[in-house]
Amino acid sequence: MTTATTTQPKLRIGRFELDSPVVLAPMAGVTNVAFRSLCRELERARTGTVAGLYVCEMVTARALAERHPVTMHMTTFAPDEDPRSLQLYTVDAKWTYEAARMIAEEGLADHLDMNFGCPVPKVTRRGGGSALPYKRNLFASIVDSAVRGIADGSPAGSPEIPVTVKFRIGIDDEHHTHLDAGRIAAEQGAVAVALHARTAAQRYSGQADWDEITRLKEHVHHHFGDTIPVLGNGDIFAAEDAVTMMERTGCDGVVVGRGCLGRPWLFSELSAAINGTPMPVPPHLGEVTDIMYRHGELLAAHHGEDKGMREIRKHVAWYLRGFPAGGELRTRLATVKTLADLRALLDTLPQDVPFPKDAEGPRGRQGTPGKVVLPEGWLDDPWESDAAAMPGAEVETSGG
Repeated sequence: MTTATTTQPKLRIGRFELDSPVVLAPMAGVTNVAFRSLCRELERARTGTVAGLYVCEMVTARALAERHPVTMHMTTFAPDEDPRSLQLYTVDAKWTYEAARMIAEEGLADHLDMNFGCPVPKVTRRGGGSALPYKRNLFASIVDSAVRGIADGSPAGSPEIPVTVKFRIGIDDEHHTHLDAGRIAAEQGAVAVALHARTAAQRYSGQADWDEITRLKEHVHHHFGDTIPVLGNGDIFAAEDAVTMMERTGCDGVVVGRGCLGRPWLFSELSAAINGTPMPVPPHLGEVTDIMYRHGELLAAHHGEDKGMREIRKHVAWYLRGFPAGGELRTRLATVKTLADLRALLDTLPQDVPFPKDAEGPRGRQGTPGKVVLPEGWLDDPWESDAAAMPGAEVETSGG
């Protein structure tokens, strides 16, 4: 695998300085405390350090402020997790302020990220997710509310909780918003921005347009110098992809989502590649089965064994991609009910099979591009001062 030719400068997110400029993107039903703990364990075991930033599953601002039990459970962090990073999905300045103030007052997290990338039609048709940054003043008011909520809720003398913002290129090829979004977010107090280099119309299909990451980096640098880091997201499926993105776009760090599905050890490879240190050897099948079992243990500890085993099932195909595992075994693993059964089934696999080359490449959902459904008249005035997302836009979403 490719390694960087020079050591990259450390990525600073507010008061946090990361030895590896790599961020785990929140993914619904994936990046819970079990998965994050596993990623951190593997990075520590393979490189001797935990260098990146691992972000919690995305939660909805209103549900958090109203203390929805499921949402509160989603904000669980491991005792040694530092910094504790939480991402909010939000469409309303009031609930954003309430949630951010609650996070600061109760010390629920050390870093707050905000997601404006969701392309799901049930969200965009109400003006939420990746549709929202088109309404520039609404977007500004929400970011401002998060920053003010953090400031107002922070006890005197407490460490600063930095706020960052993630968004897409725009709604479609005719309605780009990322340059304005980056500038506005920084003006309202965000300390870093991240771009998923696809439009909402692309969803997760096709190729990410890394040239737009370059444009955003140049635009933000023009307005703010080097004070606001720009992170790139999209199509990082191997360590060399991250190196290439940073070299090609000039971005300050990378955000990795689907590329780590079934490969929680990827962050050790990313750290090594970017920092020019020796690349860890990819795990053979025996090691992968141990990692799968450890994932199951952590899920059982977080959810209880019954739900934990239901959760591990969706990871099976990702872990075993490219490895020789028959259809019958895969089916049994996809219906596993206990940790003991999980261990027994995994022990039937050959242990010394090397990591397969055809396990590289795109992972997770791809989908197809499509017209973005928006509220009637949403595109009429991007600066509409009283624009608001419609009722129902404040729902649990899949991120973006």
